[in-house]
Amino acid sequence: MSLEAALVALRTGQVVGVPTDTVYGLAVDPANEEAVRSLFRIKGRGWSLPLAVLAASFDQIEGLVHWTEADRRLVEPHWPGPLTAVLRTRVSLAAGVGDHERGTLAVRVPDHDLLRSLLAGSGPLAVTSANPSGSAPALDSVQARALFGDRVPVYLEGERQGGEASTVVDLTRVPPVVLRDGPVPFS
Repeated sequence: MSLEAALVALRTGQVVGVPTDTVYGLAVDPANEEAVRSLFRIKGRGWSLPLAVLAASFDQIEGLVHWTEADRRLVEPHWPGPLTAVLRTRVSLAAGVGDHERGTLAVRVPDHDLLRSLLAGSGPLAVTSANPSGSAPALDSVQARALFGDRVPVYLEGERQGGEASTVVDLTRVPPVVLRDGPVPFS
């Protein structure tokens, strides 16, 4: 499918399959409550696992989270790339996107040209791996389509470039805490 078809689907509250630099993913508009609920239903994902938000650039993330200069210095060398940073949120997104109780949001700028082109047109998206919760993630659009069929109306063709989920680091804690080990060593 084309970027335009994906953008239309996202604007109308649908789930879209997207290749990333880590694993193949599923994306929705993070402000659309029904789209986010649909994504959780499709995956069979528990509400205790909040979704992260991917963006095309630092500029898109500026409006979403509070940064300190120290945060930026830690993250900037790894973006675009497989490092997800948990920061204090500036906005209220749909339930299930970010941790509303803690007031935090996990954000990342992926190192994948097609996905960044989509994000440039759509704005930031809530994204999770393309797999039923607890199962291994799909590595490409073919595997994702086999898992979800027409429950996901648009799949951007392509495969992940890395194969390992991103490193997740909570920058709201001092010192920062690694929540998930991944391709970016962080200490």
